[in-house]
Amino acid sequence: MPYAAITGWGAGMPPAVLSNDDLATFLETNDEWIVSRTGMKERRVAHITAVEMATVASQRALACAGLTGADVDLIVYGGCTNEEAVPNSASGVQVAIGATRAAAMDVNTACTSFLYGLSTATAMIQNGTVKTAIVIGVELISKYMDWTNRNVAVLFGDGAAAVVVQASDEPVGVLGSVLGCDSESRQILRVRGMGCAYTGGGVSLGDTIWDFDGQAIFKRAVKGMSEACERVLRQAGVSPEQVDLVVPHQANLRIIEAVAKYAGVPMEKVIVTVHKYGNMSAATVPVSLVEALNDGRVKPGSLILMPGFGGGLTYGALLVRWGDRITPLGTSSADFAPSPYTALEMVNAIRSQQDPHGRSAHGLAAPVFAEARVAASSA
Repeated sequence: MPYAAITGWGAGMPPAVLSNDDLATFLETNDEWIVSRTGMKERRVAHITAVEMATVASQRALACAGLTGADVDLIVYGGCTNEEAVPNSASGVQVAIGATRAAAMDVNTACTSFLYGLSTATAMIQNGTVKTAIVIGVELISKYMDWTNRNVAVLFGDGAAAVVVQASDEPVGVLGSVLGCDSESRQILRVRGMGCAYTGGGVSLGDTIWDFDGQAIFKRAVKGMSEACERVLRQAGVSPEQVDLVVPHQANLRIIEAVAKYAGVPMEKVIVTVHKYGNMSAATVPVSLVEALNDGRVKPGSLILMPGFGGGLTYGALLVRWGDRITPLGTSSADFAPSPYTALEMVNAIRSQQDPHGRSAHGLAAPVFAEARVAASSA
C-alpha cells in the first residue's frame, strides 16, 4: 500500500485586515476585551469569492510541487461557506486550474473539513483510486456573519490554503487518523439560515442567526481534540515527546493552550496564528501549516500533530510525517487584484444589507464587491 506525501503547499489570503479597533467602531468591545478572551488581534476580510481564494491557494501549491492542473486526479474542497450547493465548489476550482481529468468533491465538516479532506484523499491514494490530489481548506465567513452578535463577530475571518498530496513509497504523509463527531450537542454550534430547512417560515434562507454556546463549545473542543490527539498518538505508537510540531485548529488561544497541555506538548512546539487571522474555520490548519513551512518550523522528517474541532460537533487529529523537501520547487504568478476597499468598508457594506438583528434585508447578501476579481494566472 503506498503512502501519501504532502509535496506542495500554498495559501490564498485576502489582503484586507479587520482589526479589533475596527470592530469597536460598531460593536460594544475593545482590543483588550477581545485579546484577553480569544488571543485575536486581527482577521482578514475577502473582496473575492471563496472559489477564487481556493484557486490561488491551489495554483501556488501546484507550483510548489512542480505540477500543473493536468496532473491532478482529485480535488477535495473543504469548507462550509460555499457560494452554491449545486454545482459544488470543487468543480469551480477544477475549471480554474485546468484540472480537466480530476474528480471534484466538497467536504463540509465545518472547522475540521481540511482534516477530513486530507484523511479522505490519503485513503483514496492508498487504495489506488487516485495518485495526485489537491486538498483545500477555505472559508468566506464575512458574508454569512451576524455582525450584530459580538460573541461571534469578533472571532472569525476569511482565508484559504491548499496542499498537494501524491502517492509515495516513502513512509511519509498521514500516518494516523482519528475522526469523530459529538453529535448529541450539535445544536450548540449552529448557523441558522444556511440550508433547505430555512426555505419556509421562521428564519429565511440567508438570514443568518448564530447559535454559539461559548462555554460549552470550549469544554467539548478541548475534550474532543485532546482525546483525538491521545488516540492518534497511541495508534501510531508515538509519544508526545516525539512530536516536533502541533498545527491545531485556531479557534481560540485558550483552547489551543489547553489542548497542548492535555496532549503533553509544550507551547513552543505549537504554531499559533490566531492573533493574525482569527478563526478561519476549515482554513486555519492549512494556513498555519503553510506559515510554519515559510517560517522554517517544519524540518525534513518532522512529526506533525494536527488536531481540530468544529460544528457538528466534529473533531479529529491527524499525525503526519513530513518528507525530505521543505522548500518549493517553483512559484506561481497567481494572485488577487488589489482590494479597492478596506476591510471595515466591506464589513459596513454587508452590515448595511442586514436588519438590526443581523439578518439580510434581501436574502443572502450578494457579492457587493464583484468588480474586484481575482487576477490569477496558471503557473
